[in-house]
Amino acid sequence: MFPSSALCRAQEIIQRNRSANADLANVRILAGKAAAAWGKEAAFAEQRERRKGRVKPAETGISVRQANTNAMSELSVSENPDRGLASS
Repeated sequence: MFPSSALCRAQEIIQRNRSANADLANVRILAGKAAAAWGKEAAFAEQRERRKGRVKPAETGISVRQANTNAMSELSVSENPDRGLASS
């Protein structure tokens, strides 16, 4: 399960605020690095979300193929080996 872009952007803002308001230098540095990492993850999440929007029409093609596969599985093997599949 991947985080959403909204979650990543929210965490990025939290880390940027923490970096800006921290008294200790090491906290500022680490919070800045964490904010950058959340920003990168948000970019990846946005790409995933865009890709997911494009994939939905293709999913219907998959369901049609699955329906065809189910129809083929209803065919049984003929008792006569040289006849192949028997239609019922």
